[in-house]
Amino acid sequence: METAFRDAHQSIMATRLRTDDMLPICEIMDEVGYHSVEMWGGATFDSAMRFLNEDPWDRLRQIKKRMKKTKTQMLLRGQNLVGYRHYSDETVREFVKRAIGNGIDIIRIFDALNDLRNMSIAAEAVKKEGGELQMSISYTISPVHTLELFAKQAKDMADMGADSICIKD
Repeated sequence: METAFRDAHQSIMATRLRTDDMLPICEIMDEVGYHSVEMWGGATFDSAMRFLNEDPWDRLRQIKKRMKKTKTQMLLRGQNLVGYRHYSDETVREFVKRAIGNGIDIIRIFDALNDLRNMSIAAEAVKKEGGELQMSISYTISPVHTLELFAKQAKDMADMGADSICIKD
């Protein structure tokens, strides 16, 4: 998985890379052989609207149009979606439906507290809409975050239908 279109500029440029700056390289990246390119979600949605005056849905469609071989992937903050508060179950279901309908192939869901209850509605929606479900364990070191806990969380995620599991730091 390649994350330059989401995480790289989120970390280096405060998520200010414009869609027009991404599009010229899409077809070349499509030929590299990546399993997926994570290019949407997290702060990209908010930044596109708030700081770049761009339509994040248009970004998704434009990139998808140019990447015919490579799966497109997004990061979803569980019940928070791409926002900064919890949304209703119906809003989560509709957002996931529209994300997949507009070109997302893989949705990576995480919750900063590793609370599977905050990921369950989105996970169900991804499976219902025919998307590939990647669930994430947020790794940290503390007295309660043991290997046994992480193993149990991974099993629970598999039981929820995860197609893959990501360990996120």
